[in-house]
Amino acid sequence: MGTTANAFGVLSPPEIRFLEAAVECLIPTDELGPGAKEAGVAVYIDRQLGSSWGSHGRQYRSGPWFEGTPQQGYQSRLTPIEIYRVGIREVDEHCKSSLGRVFGQLTGELQQSVLKALEKGEIELPTVPSKLFFDLLWRNTEEGYFADPLYGGNRDMVGWRLLGFPGVPSAAYREHLTNTEPYRAEPVSILDVQTGKAAVTSEGFAKHIMIKRAESQA
Repeated sequence: MGTTANAFGVLSPPEIRFLEAAVECLIPTDELGPGAKEAGVAVYIDRQLGSSWGSHGRQYRSGPWFEGTPQQGYQSRLTPIEIYRVGIREVDEHCKSSLGRVFGQLTGELQQSVLKALEKGEIELPTVPSKLFFDLLWRNTEEGYFADPLYGGNRDMVGWRLLGFPGVPSAAYREHLTNTEPYRAEPVSILDVQTGKAAVTSEGFAKHIMIKRAESQA
């Protein structure tokens, strides 16, 4: 792991380039705000892959291995980090052979078409089903965009600001129960509380800074 908030600890440079391009396609920067790349989603995924989740350190790893149904959950013999490493390499090889460039060097339109084909299982990868790879990538992209910034993504709480989510609980919630106005506050993360950036009450609740109605409509 690195010592800075944006450091990568597991993924290689080619893998980082692939992921940053892919997550930005899935949640792009637009008029609503920053996309997944700027939000640090690739950092989030890197940290998860470096954890026990990435190696399935807490899961049963001995077979038998059968093709499962969606209701049966994760069935692959590959761990998440193995799926990412193999999936990225094989998608890049597919793109280079069929489109002349690796995924991260394609135009945005071509990247979108490749991701859609992966989602539909229309690209045959030698080792991992393309839909399995896409589904894992999409799930982790969502997580990274909306999870607490403590985990590396949702930088500057862009995902929470998009939803109007205030973050960790505040004692002010109780006072707001009888109020018909929307609860609009500057979001506060667990990381803000841990680093002292956000003030807390004696009960341990975050002190939210409310957004004035005129500002929220501006």
